Amino acid sequence: MGQEGFTAQKRATGGGGTLPTTTLSSFSGGGNRSRVLPRGRQIAKTMNNIKITILCGFVTILVLRGTIGLNLGTSKVDAERQHLEEEARRVIEEIRSDGAEPDDEPDMNPNTTTFSFGPKIGNWDQQRKEWLELNKEYPNFVKGKPRILLVSGSPPNPCDNPIGDHYLLKSIKNKIDYCRLHGIEIVYNMAHLDKDLSGYWSKLPLIRRLMLSHPEIEWIWWMDSDALFTDMVFEIPVSKYENHNLVIHGYPDLLEKKSWIALNTGSVLFRNCQWTLDLMDTWAPMGPKGPTRNEAGKVVTAFLSGRPSFEADDQSALIYLLISQKDVWMNKVFVENSYYLHGFWTGLVDKYEEMVEKYHPGLGDERWPFVTHFVGCKPCGSYADYPVEKCLKSMERAFNFADNQVLKLYGFRHRGLLSPNIKRMRNETTTPLVYVDQFDIRHGGSKS
Repeated sequence: MGQEGFTAQKRATGGGGTLPTTTLSSFSGGGNRSRVLPRGRQIAKTMNNIKITILCGFVTILVLRGTIGLNLGTSKVDAERQHLEEEARRVIEEIRSDGAEPDDEPDMNPNTTTFSFGPKIGNWDQQRKEWLELNKEYPNFVKGKPRILLVSGSPPNPCDNPIGDHYLLKSIKNKIDYCRLHGIEIVYNMAHLDKDLSGYWSKLPLIRRLMLSHPEIEWIWWMDSDALFTDMVFEIPVSKYENHNLVIHGYPDLLEKKSWIALNTGSVLFRNCQWTLDLMDTWAPMGPKGPTRNEAGKVVTAFLSGRPSFEADDQSALIYLLISQKDVWMNKVFVENSYYLHGFWTGLVDKYEEMVEKYHPGLGDERWPFVTHFVGCKPCGSYADYPVEKCLKSMERAFNFADNQVLKLYGFRHRGLLSPNIKRMRNETTTPLVYVDQFDIRHGGSKS
């Protein structure tokens, strides 16, 4: 405000040290005379008072929020949630950054080295037979049934889509329920056992390692994490496969046509034997990531009808191998389609209510599918072939459809196939054992 304003803000001399905003008084002669401030100074004084008032009000609000929890837009709960989310994101990023010790394992050179699992095993059947004879406490058959090990898994890192971890949890819960009810052992893997066989191919080194580490297991049953049991009563007719070493869902007529979807490796059984080791030794060299997998992709795309052009996946490679070397492998392969060892989800999930009305569990086929497989959904990934909303709702329906069969024994069911909430169906507090044989899946009671 120029010199005038500067003079007005000077500290008064003489007795009292007046604040700059206080009206100054001067003595002239014997009487008092009030000096009126200039107009510019009055405006400045008013603005300063307004600023001080606003500042005091803001401080008051902060004090009130801290003492009585006054909510002005962002509640304490929201703030805490935001803090937890930020902490979770920080931890996840730290996990993904892979700050562990350096990997000193040399990379495979696909141009000079043919992939192998290591030294070839040529007498596994004999080794296994001798081990079983020496370890009678670990029989490969229990009560006349072969021992089965169900194997599934997911990547070691958190899902790209956070809700994907929730559905992985539901998926493993579903598998544990089925295995518990049918006396099947289960392994869930979250480790990459071979960095070259990643993605689709990661099941091969895992299955091979489990075969060699568990000679008491007769069948290794691989099941993708995006596949759910939806018939909790049905049991695989293993006696049917006495003379076979690989059981896979598919269609012989499509194999004849060299279709790339003739078989599905999302749910497949491998016998623990030398034949399976030989198959994997022949199958795996098409899978190492990089140039080898890319070149193999070109080969299988050219060979199989309808296959898009992309890197080799384990399913296409197996179909290629079984067709191109039919005389070597196919006599030990059982192509199963009498029940849904693999059931494609899009034609099934909307019919669950109709199935409940007309049929009962234990059938395993289109009337009540044994497995519902969510091919193309990829709930843990950042991309999918189908809309996320459709996939998640369908997976919720499939999980609850199966879970109702388990909850029935306990007298409950879900309020709806899209509801995680349950409701009581009966009260059995006085005679609980009356209902066990009637509703327990192990007794086949759910068929009633």
